[in-house]
Amino acid sequence: MRYIWRVGWREFAENARTKGFWLGILLFPIILLVASTVPALLMAKGVSTRHFVLVDQDGAFAPAIRKALATRQANDLEEATRRMEPLPGPGGLAPRMPSTETNGPSKAPGAGHPSTARRPAWLEVPLPAGVDEKADVPTLESQLRPWLRGDRTLPPTTASPAPKLFAAIIIPRGLGQTNGVGPAIRYWGDNQADTSLRDALQRVVTDEIQSREYRALGVDPAIVAKVEARRAPVTELDPRKAEGSERVGMKDRIRQWAPSFFVYLLWVSIFAVSQMLLNSVIEEKSNRIIEVLLSSVTPHELMLGKLLGVMMTGGVMMLAWMGSIFGMALVAAILMPPTAPGGPGNIAADVTALLGSSWLLPAFGAYFVLGYIAYATVFLTVGSLCSTLKDAQNLMGPVMIVLMVPMFLMPFIPRDPNGPIATVTSWIPIYTPFVMMNRIAASPPWFDVVGTGALLVAFDVFVLWACGRIFRLAILRTGQPPRLIEMLKWIKGS
Repeated sequence: MRYIWRVGWREFAENARTKGFWLGILLFPIILLVASTVPALLMAKGVSTRHFVLVDQDGAFAPAIRKALATRQANDLEEATRRMEPLPGPGGLAPRMPSTETNGPSKAPGAGHPSTARRPAWLEVPLPAGVDEKADVPTLESQLRPWLRGDRTLPPTTASPAPKLFAAIIIPRGLGQTNGVGPAIRYWGDNQADTSLRDALQRVVTDEIQSREYRALGVDPAIVAKVEARRAPVTELDPRKAEGSERVGMKDRIRQWAPSFFVYLLWVSIFAVSQMLLNSVIEEKSNRIIEVLLSSVTPHELMLGKLLGVMMTGGVMMLAWMGSIFGMALVAAILMPPTAPGGPGNIAADVTALLGSSWLLPAFGAYFVLGYIAYATVFLTVGSLCSTLKDAQNLMGPVMIVLMVPMFLMPFIPRDPNGPIATVTSWIPIYTPFVMMNRIAASPPWFDVVGTGALLVAFDVFVLWACGRIFRLAILRTGQPPRLIEMLKWIKGS
């Protein structure tokens, strides 16, 4: 045991002295912070102002469109101010538009309001010079093509000195007057991935057409809107919770989906440390260092020592990463006290309480160790069979296919954590750490928890025994890796 510990400590020290080890620890909280803040920042500031023109040939829909979009803008501003969050960008369906009852564009949005003085996401502009608003639709579209293709730019605006025309919206005459059969809204734009303006426009025009139909039938649209706004209230209750506190809240939803995050973290950590072990063995074997080590210890002690050393390396990384998650949630809960339901402060407080009061962290630690033993031993054995990384990559193909299966199952397990797929895959030892980690928040039967855990321990023992036999004969071998039949003979001892 003393030699195993010495080999393990040497392996840990070798990894701990590398820059990559400390960068991996230090970059994790930075990555978490960036992942939680950059998307919102990009949505608010990462997309340039989109300039568009609106032509309503009947003049019947433009005022309603502008009024509805301006109302949506005001609501977004109020929500952003209340929650102290960045304003959503075009993908958030928040067009920056002024309120107007005319059929033409007005001044740039945000004028005279400190909250809206920032860069608008959507800006309606007048038709370019030379484009006849009263022309027929084909002529109008032909005249707009140079600006839509980007061949020509618009006059300077408050948002850009040389803006390009992002979209052209043409509402032909007679829209909505033929009971569903007739002209359609013409939406021109080369970026069809951003559908926020198009969807908002379609909703407004649809509502306006329906309101006209209601009035034509003698029905007050306000009454219809009031009736359609009614929703049947639903209270979500959890039968496993104590009497009087059965109501399901944000904390319960986080509890349900948090294991998926831990499964992903478990997958990344096991793969990272196992890959580290594989590279270490191949490097020492190619540099002949392995022969020096085997002059002092047995192959069995060397294998166990390497497993122990890299597991300590992974353990330090996991402690640092989990500490980062818990620390960031705790700091967020302190800096953003709970306010409205679902607000950042509430979510941070719920995450902190969940990590401190559930079985997620102990289960993560247990499944990390048991999963690491199984996969790292296989990686270590693959390294002993190969002399170069190229040979190892060929042998790692089947292992990686097996390792990818839990990632495919991860979105489905939380939806039916005690269903047949989850239950069956839990009893396959190579998948047990990931599937059971995903099921742990759903209170799986104790038979499954204990049974799969015992089976995983037995599987780890078998893998250590079988791979130990292969490692003992392959560690000093050079040349091409052995065939599968030959390795089976090594395991049998023949």
